Amino acid sequence: MLLASPALADNQNAPLSARLDPVIDRAIADKRIVGTVILVARDGEVVYARAAGLADREAGRAMKQDDIFRFASVTKPFVTAAAMRLVEDGRITLDDPVSKWLPDFKPTFDGKPATILVRHLLNHTAGLEYGFFQPPGGAYAKAGISDGLDLTNITLDENLKRIAGVPLVSEPGKTFRYSLAIDVLGGVIEKATGKSLDRAVDELVISPLSLADAGFSTKPSDRLTAAYFDGSPEPKRMEKSVAVPIGEGELTFSPDRILDAKQFPSGGAGMAGTAKDVLTFLETIRKGGGPILSEETVKTMMQDQTGAEAQTQGPGWGFGYGWAVLVDPKAGATPQSQGTIQWGGAYGHIWFVDPAQKLTVVAMTNTTFEGMWGQFTRDVRDAVYGRH
Repeated sequence: MLLASPALADNQNAPLSARLDPVIDRAIADKRIVGTVILVARDGEVVYARAAGLADREAGRAMKQDDIFRFASVTKPFVTAAAMRLVEDGRITLDDPVSKWLPDFKPTFDGKPATILVRHLLNHTAGLEYGFFQPPGGAYAKAGISDGLDLTNITLDENLKRIAGVPLVSEPGKTFRYSLAIDVLGGVIEKATGKSLDRAVDELVISPLSLADAGFSTKPSDRLTAAYFDGSPEPKRMEKSVAVPIGEGELTFSPDRILDAKQFPSGGAGMAGTAKDVLTFLETIRKGGGPILSEETVKTMMQDQTGAEAQTQGPGWGFGYGWAVLVDPKAGATPQSQGTIQWGGAYGHIWFVDPAQKLTVVAMTNTTFEGMWGQFTRDVRDAVYGRH
């Protein structure tokens, strides 16, 4: 049973715009973000929509609601949905060994061969990781593994080969570790469909939902937002390639990657699209999945698969298939309801769906990392719920 937060219903004295507008204005004025598009839907109706700040600061171009953002990890739910559609159709199963589809993908753990299942990829318990979790010069860097955000001349198959060549950090199925698992899942999708990942995702998810701008590449246009990263006294513009510190490591961004259709389709980070594309997809999930998935499949995806101890978005959060799942709102110190799903993207995005409140919130920015996990994200959440 989902436990609804009372905050949303009890704090309607102030209109949503009166609560959200100051949050956005303050973040822009304080130069924590450069620009944003925020959409809020309640019970299937868009009740708030605003573009604010600048899409391109140097060009003085204002943000518009139909501007295109690089998704980064907002890609993962789309690719996960494509995989679950294949599960529904009986073309793959959750308990398929990855090696069934990728015969050469045979990483080791503790010096012994390890069996990774499709379900381990979906909930990030495969024993893989991301290179940016490692100090510079770590095992993934030495192997030349791409995180899916950099410009590279390797293919998806070559990247998977390199990933498989590095020992796992944990036994498959045992420990949540956010990772390149969805890039590996992309390889499984390619082999199961006999199509490139971008084409498979288009046919399974994007086209059925008529998402006009979502895809693994885009053409140069004034609708593509510039990319920035946290800096003082204001965010710094990303150039051709920039390594941004994150934890002990660093994450390399190449904003022009999205303009090169020859780059391999990264299942974990490779897409772009509009805030409306994201909202349409998430509302499809909230309403039960049709026409891309069955209600039963969506229920499975929205169930916690790891336990709240995984702390995938901090205390109280577990993980389903494609996103974090809120198990304990009290531990998470959040007004969101139990069962809320949430994730974001490193280019500066956050979204969540609160099924108990029939609420979907999409906040896309062009500022890394403030727009993904900074104070802006918590302020937006609290403003939506009327929390002071």
